Amino acid sequence: MSKDIRIKKGLDIKLVGAAEKTTKEISLSKVYAVKPEEFHGITTKLIAKEGTEVKAGETLFYSKSDERILFSSPVSGKVVEVVRGARRKVLAIKIAADTAQEHKDFGTKDATKMSAEEVKTHLFASGCWPFVKQRPYDVIANPNQAPKAIFVSAYASAPLAADLDFTLAGKEAELQAAITAISKLTEGKVHVSLGAKSNSPLANLNDAEIHRVSGPHPSGNVSTQIANIDPINKGEVVWVITPQDLVIIGELFLTGKYNAKRTIALTGSKFSKPQYVTAIAGASIADIVADNLENDNTRIISGNVLSGTHVKEDGFIGYYDNQITAIPEGDDYEFFGWNKPVFNKISASRALTFSWLTPNKKYDLNTNTNGEHRAFVVTGAFEEVFPLDIYPMQLLEAFMYKDLDEMEALGAYEVAPEDFALTEFICVSKQPHQKVVREGLDLMREELG
Repeated sequence: MSKDIRIKKGLDIKLVGAAEKTTKEISLSKVYAVKPEEFHGITTKLIAKEGTEVKAGETLFYSKSDERILFSSPVSGKVVEVVRGARRKVLAIKIAADTAQEHKDFGTKDATKMSAEEVKTHLFASGCWPFVKQRPYDVIANPNQAPKAIFVSAYASAPLAADLDFTLAGKEAELQAAITAISKLTEGKVHVSLGAKSNSPLANLNDAEIHRVSGPHPSGNVSTQIANIDPINKGEVVWVITPQDLVIIGELFLTGKYNAKRTIALTGSKFSKPQYVTAIAGASIADIVADNLENDNTRIISGNVLSGTHVKEDGFIGYYDNQITAIPEGDDYEFFGWNKPVFNKISASRALTFSWLTPNKKYDLNTNTNGEHRAFVVTGAFEEVFPLDIYPMQLLEAFMYKDLDEMEALGAYEVAPEDFALTEFICVSKQPHQKVVREGLDLMREELG
């Protein structure tokens, strides 16, 4: 059964620097890093100390709240540094990779013959459970709560997002193994969303219900798809897994190995040759972008321009990311820029802006916010780019003044920070919407559970 989802509200931000459909295999980085801060809401307990030898798939640390949730090393090698911050909080575990990689053997499994508990146990032991996230709260899934459904969004609508049809090509066996396994974890359905004209290898898999999605960004956001397929009510939980993580889970079942290799899109105007590369999660940014990045006044982002994380060249790619974006740093200012007609920027407004006249034009935007932080101005623009059946302005205000009852009433259980990336982009008040939403969801989780 297939259900079409057509999104009308939203905004496509077309940028120069889309990745060419060629893939380059990069050499193994000398050092990899796993950053506990990427696993939101997890308090870590370190197992691998400095000097510990680990195989790919062996545990580095686990969650204090649930000791079954393990976090594995993406490579084999030696733990060379544990970076700590205030109050000795673990910020990163750095592993010097072996020249010849060695994987811990978890044993091959046939998911069709396994129970739900056996599938869970296998995901726990291998360190693959962190790939399973949940709504509400957009955190790693609580294994003690059964989800009413599981969602996979294989349609990426964010600016310059990786073409998932291209990156998943040839991975049918791994995807089927993963879908079969995770279908055991819910009494509901596994919903897979594809682009309207997609030829994804996910299109013909068993144990999944396929949906075709069309429309502007954020049509590819899983929250948008959940709202149109099976909305979340109070007390309900759904789980979310990305397609690139399904490949890792599927390979675990087929080979017994935890293989965190990803196909990563290098995008943006600051890359000499935007393309795809294969790299292991936690790889050094410098190694991934070597001989390709223009370093003149460049902002490097792990992820997309709307919801990604600013990183330095000596940093490491995010655990969940399959894209690196490089765009000009916006540290220049236009004199009386607010009082001139604008032809080289995207705007949702038609006040002295003309991007609406050329909807297919691609822009070379920088990071300049074109304004300063100020009090909220009610313009009604947020509702034009926010496709969920929620009042975005009112919900943001409830998050800001920490009214739990109003957060619940206005639909906070349905959203994640990335759902407010577009409203943040067009906000004339330059409010940090995603930060506000993240803090509000954290408060709800602490107070309401």
